[in-house]
Amino acid sequence: MSLPASIDVVVVGGGVMGASAAFHLAEAGASVVLIERGELSGGSTSKAAGGVRANFSDELNIMLGKRSLDLFADFPQRPGQEIDLHRSGYLFVLTRPEDVELFTASVALQNSLGVESRMVDVDEACALSPLLNPEGVLAAAWSPQDGHCTPESVVLGYATGARRLGATVRTGVAVTGISSSGGEITTVQTTEGDIATGCVIDCAGAWSPEVAAYVGIDLPVTPYKRELLITEPLAEPFDTAFTIDYATSFYWHREGPGILTGFSRKDTQPGFGIERDADFPERLAELAEHRAPGLLELGVRSGWAGLYEVTPDHNALLGESRQVARFLYATGFSGHGFLQGPAVGEILRDLYLGREPFIDVSPLDVERFASGDLRPERNIV
Repeated sequence: MSLPASIDVVVVGGGVMGASAAFHLAEAGASVVLIERGELSGGSTSKAAGGVRANFSDELNIMLGKRSLDLFADFPQRPGQEIDLHRSGYLFVLTRPEDVELFTASVALQNSLGVESRMVDVDEACALSPLLNPEGVLAAAWSPQDGHCTPESVVLGYATGARRLGATVRTGVAVTGISSSGGEITTVQTTEGDIATGCVIDCAGAWSPEVAAYVGIDLPVTPYKRELLITEPLAEPFDTAFTIDYATSFYWHREGPGILTGFSRKDTQPGFGIERDADFPERLAELAEHRAPGLLELGVRSGWAGLYEVTPDHNALLGESRQVARFLYATGFSGHGFLQGPAVGEILRDLYLGREPFIDVSPLDVERFASGDLRPERNIV
């Protein structure tokens, strides 16, 4: 399929953000081409742990997660794809008094915004997460409507839905430049020819600064490697919450017949390399021995490493450039991009159409870093 000579919108990046944007725009009647230089969901999305939640400390993130949970639940009907959604709940395990205070305040904010969550004691936490070792645990934050699903299926569903609505979805095509005149976009150059357009949406994740640089825009996004493992099948399957030891970032949840588990290394240097660390299993085992010793009885079936796209305040960049008209961006989600993808697709649609999104996202504008008006998110690992 050749690229269109002209189009309303060029979406760059075939992960969850780009696919969601393409679907919602096509559904609204815009002509769209989605360009991905590799394969769909081949970047950070396919390497995600698959968690979906509204358990955050910031109102914007809570609302983005809440709206996305509704859209994930409706996914088999719209756009029409099974995504293996398991609403197993999220359990943040807390071992420090200051963290109990933080999550108590977060739960109160979540409840005020219509999110079901509560603090639980140690006994209930162990019942919700059978592998959990209660030693040192003070309390936990429990959000029962959260859970996990399959990232690749979400992207496939949105891309298929976008095609069905008339969008062009092309893989193996790279953007090589963006031309503008008088502060307005005119053309996108690609490895398969030029596309005349007045709008570009940058959803290229860790690579989004490269795209933004074509129009002279600086997006402060830094890539960091994250790694995880999946165990061999459980001898006796059991249900468990998506569990996070907040102090160490060690986490686990059910994945098919086994357990998906990982943690965020604090000694990781920024960069695009995703070579797996030889000592990762050993470091993971040390955390498991203390917090979930039952995991040590399971062999490793597979694993992989991917990239987080991190901003200085660990919050997303979402909005439209003030320097170049109709250059929109959605990037820098710092580990919670997959779970917010459905809602962000709706917001990008509304920004393009000049409509008010369901929530004011102006605080996520990149200009906040110049003004110093940052919004740190604390319920992350």
